[in-house]
Amino acid sequence: MTLALVLVTLFTAAANAWAASVDVTRPAWVLANMGRLGVPEARLPVLGALKAAGALGLVVWLALPPIGVAAAVGLVLFFVGAVVTVVKARWWAHVYPVVFLALAAASLALRLATW
Repeated sequence: MTLALVLVTLFTAAANAWAASVDVTRPAWVLANMGRLGVPEARLPVLGALKAAGALGLVVWLALPPIGVAAAVGLVLFFVGAVVTVVKARWWAHVYPVVFLALAAASLALRLATW
C-alpha cells in the first residue's frame, strides 16, 4: 500500500464525511444550492447517507480492499450523477461535484494500480 493511496483515500473519506454532515445540518447555503440545482430538500438525508457510507467504506478499504473498491465506485457514480445535475441546471460555476468526483476517481485509480 503506497503513501499516496493512503493519503488520497483518507482525504477523500474526510471530504465526503464533511459533505455528509453538511447535508444533515442543512445550512442556508446548501439549501440555496440545492434549490438552484432543482434538488428537493427532502433528498438531503439520502444524499448525506450515501456520502457517509462512501466515506466509511473508504476507511474500511484500508483493511478490506473489496469493500473500499465498492465504496469508491459508488462515490464515482454518485458524483457523476451530481455533475449531470449541475450540467442540467446549467450552473457552470458550481464545480464542487467535479472536485469530489476527481477525489473518488483518484482513490479508485490508486487502489486499482496498487492491487
